[in-house]
Amino acid sequence: MQSVLVLEDHPETREWLIDILHQAFKEVKISEASSQAQAFKHLDEQKFDLALIDLNLPDGNGVDTIRKISHESPQTYCVVATIFDDDDYLFPALEAGAQGYLLKEQTSDEFIHSLQGIIKGEPPISPSIARKMIQHFHSDNSPSDKPELSHREKEILGAIAKGLSRNEAAEVLGITSNTVASHLKSIYGKLNVSNRAQATLEALRLGLVKP
Repeated sequence: MQSVLVLEDHPETREWLIDILHQAFKEVKISEASSQAQAFKHLDEQKFDLALIDLNLPDGNGVDTIRKISHESPQTYCVVATIFDDDDYLFPALEAGAQGYLLKEQTSDEFIHSLQGIIKGEPPISPSIARKMIQHFHSDNSPSDKPELSHREKEILGAIAKGLSRNEAAEVLGITSNTVASHLKSIYGKLNVSNRAQATLEALRLGLVKP
C-alpha cells in the first residue's frame, strides 16, 4: 500500500487510524479528510490504493463516498471503519462496493492484522460482522415490528434505561463517551424518539429492555 485516504470526522480517532496505518504499511502516504466534501476533493485530485471510510459524517453518509470510489476508481480498496455493526449500515456499505468492514472497538493490533491481510487477499472483516453476514443469509428475514438494534446499542439502551448518564454508561461498558453518544443518535433514529426518557419508554414497550 503506497497511498491511503482516511475519512474520519473525529480528530482523535483519525489520528488513531493514521497511526495504525503507519504500523501496518511502512512508507505509506496518507491523505486526511474530516468530511465527505474534503474526501471528494482528494478523490478528484488523485487515486488511492486504499480508502478507510467512516460512515456517519457531518455532511453525509460514507456510503456515498464508497459508491463514488467504486465508480470512478475501482482499483481502490474500500474498507469501512465504524462503530456501527447493524444491517442498516453494513449491507448498504457492502452493496456500494466496500471490500472490508472493521469495527473501531477492535484493538490496534487486531486492526493492523486485519489491514495487513489485504496484501494476502484476505478481506478485512471484524469477526462479529462476519457472523452477522452469515446469519443474514441463513435467516428467513421475516419482517418484525421491532426496530433492529445491534448488541452494543441494546447494551447502551439498557444502561440508559437504568438511569446511567452517558459517561457512566461509557465507563461500565468500557468504551468512550463519544462512542456512547454516536450509538444513542442511532438508537433515537431507530426508535423514532428525541430524548433519553422517550427512548426508555419505547424500549420498555417493545420489550427491548426489562423494567
